[in-house]
Amino acid sequence: MTDAPHRQHDRRPVSGQPGPSKQPNTQSSTQPRKPPRNARQPQRQHQPKDRLITRDVALVMAAAFCFMASNMLATPLMAGYSEELGATGAMMGLVSGMMSIVSLFCRPVAGLLSDRTSKRVLVGVGAALYLVSSVWYSLAGSPASLIAARMVNGVGFACCSVCLATWMSLLLPIRHMGAGMGLYGTMNALAMAVGPAIGIEAQQLVGYRPTFLISAAMAVCMVVSVFLVKNGGRPVRGRTAVGGRPADDRTAGGHVSGGPAAGDRAAALPTPQPRSRRSTALRLLRAVIEPRVVPLTLVFMLFALPYFANQSFLVTYVDGRHLAVTASLFFPLYAVALLVLRLALRDLFDRWPFRRFLLCCSVCLLGMLACLGAMTNDWLMLLAGIFTAASYGIMSSVTQAQAVVIAGRERSGVANSTYYIGIDLGMGLGPLVGGFLYQHAPLAWFYPMMMVVVPVALALYFAADAMMRRHDRRRDAERAAG
Repeated sequence: MTDAPHRQHDRRPVSGQPGPSKQPNTQSSTQPRKPPRNARQPQRQHQPKDRLITRDVALVMAAAFCFMASNMLATPLMAGYSEELGATGAMMGLVSGMMSIVSLFCRPVAGLLSDRTSKRVLVGVGAALYLVSSVWYSLAGSPASLIAARMVNGVGFACCSVCLATWMSLLLPIRHMGAGMGLYGTMNALAMAVGPAIGIEAQQLVGYRPTFLISAAMAVCMVVSVFLVKNGGRPVRGRTAVGGRPADDRTAGGHVSGGPAAGDRAAALPTPQPRSRRSTALRLLRAVIEPRVVPLTLVFMLFALPYFANQSFLVTYVDGRHLAVTASLFFPLYAVALLVLRLALRDLFDRWPFRRFLLCCSVCLLGMLACLGAMTNDWLMLLAGIFTAASYGIMSSVTQAQAVVIAGRERSGVANSTYYIGIDLGMGLGPLVGGFLYQHAPLAWFYPMMMVVVPVALALYFAADAMMRRHDRRRDAERAAG
């Protein structure tokens, strides 16, 4: 059907062939030149859009690095700084966790707003709040003032974390979604390793207050990067999912990007009409949380628990067991290992299904906890850092990319906010779990006892996968009957 207009277009020059002397030379000379000009024009338009790294993508990744480095520079110092200001043990925990608590409640709202307004505006607001909170830290005179600054930091963290990831997903070509989000996750992971190292070393050299000004300088760099991006990240309208297909209702078993497994079986469910209070409540809940991403969020939360427990208690664990280990090297080693792994696996992010990544990362998480539990020297700590990168580090970017694929571009902001709920829960519950184990369990069993999260995560994933398969079969049967 689409060839008919082209055949008619081609007949016109042919019908004019018998009378070449009557045919004006302008028509014969200009007619053949149009197709090559039109043929080259789409190549100029689509070639830049198909690149993985563009100017805007690089600037957003730079902003993401400054954002996470600024945050992680301050986070490990909060407990000691609040103690210096006169906080008790319980108050120290409250100061450390206040940012995650505020972010947990603000993030769904930020995700909803990111789908309805410019990403540049929200990230700019979040970066400004980061700058304010960093300066506030350096000027705080009491634990109460520090808690207020942490609350401001939590609002900024919610805005930046959701909107930067959503902005990044909108700038990436569909076929590079997995690799692009992998690079974005790499920037976050590098910042989470570099930030604490800079903060701890600077605090030992110049003290707490000047160190927080370094965090403020990183926030300024984030503001500059955000406003240099040309594409402001306007919201995507319509019901089209990633790759132009309807969003897949399955939360498991699909590819990380919009490959065959993520789209061939995907058929968008009809939007339920509000028939009761229950359906209205579900629609309101869906406005701030993407239900199809919730199982992935819970699975990733279980991976985050050991990571953040280790982040909070590694130094205490090493000191308590009197190990000949340089604990400050762990996170830089983890960052280097993660960078190497993500570069080596960048092509697999768009080819491997999520299930395969989950199984591999689960084995590596067990290896991480086993190495940390048996750690007696720096070599075992190095191996634990590699396993950490291959478990939590890889799982973070894979889960985030899968969340965007499942929800679709028009729901990418809510999908990212739902994904980050898993990080917030891990950041909040991980230190609590670590504190409980540190107080009530033998120190030698601190890491081995956390291995229980692996079978729980796998059971949760396969239960959700089975439920979605039953849902698909029932939906297909209803369509066949109709």
